[in-house]
Amino acid sequence: MAARSLFLHLQRRIIINTNYCTKFNVKFFTSSSTSDALRSENLDIEDCSPQIPDDLKSRIFRLRLPKRSATNIIQKWVNEGNSVTLPELRHISRELRKSHRYKHALEITEWMVSQNEFKLSDSDYAARLDLMTKVFGIDAAERYFEGLPHDAKTNETYTALLHCFAGAKLIDKAEELFQRIKDSGLSFSAITFNEIMTLYMSVGQVEKVYSVIEDLKNQKVAPDLFTYNLWISSCAATLNIDGVRSILSEMSQDPNCDESWLRYQNLASIYVTAGNLTSSESGSLVEAEKSTTQREWITYDFLIILHAGMGNKDMVDQVWQSLRMTKQKMIGRNYVPVLSSYLMLGHIEEVGEVIDQWKNSTTSIFDNALCDRLAEAFAEAGYTEKAETFRSLLEEKADIIDESKRHRAAIVGKVI
Repeated sequence: MAARSLFLHLQRRIIINTNYCTKFNVKFFTSSSTSDALRSENLDIEDCSPQIPDDLKSRIFRLRLPKRSATNIIQKWVNEGNSVTLPELRHISRELRKSHRYKHALEITEWMVSQNEFKLSDSDYAARLDLMTKVFGIDAAERYFEGLPHDAKTNETYTALLHCFAGAKLIDKAEELFQRIKDSGLSFSAITFNEIMTLYMSVGQVEKVYSVIEDLKNQKVAPDLFTYNLWISSCAATLNIDGVRSILSEMSQDPNCDESWLRYQNLASIYVTAGNLTSSESGSLVEAEKSTTQREWITYDFLIILHAGMGNKDMVDQVWQSLRMTKQKMIGRNYVPVLSSYLMLGHIEEVGEVIDQWKNSTTSIFDNALCDRLAEAFAEAGYTEKAETFRSLLEEKADIIDESKRHRAAIVGKVI
């Protein structure tokens, strides 16, 4: 009761401001003769700060609890005689998405859909698909897409659904949708093809990237820098040096080549001509890398191999440590480039450490087949000795793991 008295005392001390009211929930602990129970009471508390603006965005952002309705706020705003425009609603929805308040952002788009005087764009429908995935899941987003009118199934909405499938790593659904996209007869940009390639890179199916590139060329779609990045990364992940050279040559002849592309080409060229580097060139890479955007470095693998090609073990260490510190779920593809980099540099102890990290990881399964392909790639590239060293290390680690399993099984047997 003391806690309740304190809050009621504070409530009485608040200066009432009649401009607007913010409601929140306060929970108290009370005692009864049978048990202690947690109950809650709603207190209407006025925010007395005159500096807080009373506009639509402010009202919506004051909805701290997801269960509160943003559509009710919009409708009340309109009923008060205020106007609402599509650009304003889109802006508020985007800001909510940045704050990870997806439910309220989705509710704004729902209100937009319900207003007959508003003509929604393809981007509006695409945004709804993404928000529905975040709030209700992939199945809800897929049902929503299939229920769209024919004229709303455009390149943007198709690509938005593909992005949802790729983000959830639903390979079969993504591939089926990608085939529908190619058969639709619609005009698509490189972004659509980048989505499916990003999926293949994220699940370690790098060999499928080239088939997407062929589809892109057959559809006469102009690649962007992101396309080349993914394509080059797929070659770098399998140590296909000739493939990297060929892509760089094609990039240089692309009429869309601009300053950012040239910077990327210079970085990639460092990888394929690493044997001729000087210390001054090494420093220029670090400076160029600082100005490279996150979008241009969608994958860590190529960045790691770039530094390995330069002989910068410290930078390989730093990038690998950064990758391990992110919230990204680690998969087999994340381990292959750093393993190949340490192998290339001759740091076998670090190779063993990465193998141990992979085996002990709780977010990925150690893939012997992937390691075998890496050893084969080294042998095919002429690094036979390194390939054999890697195979020997894998066998040694396998023996250690098997012995550890047998030891644990023996201990369990004795306990039983």
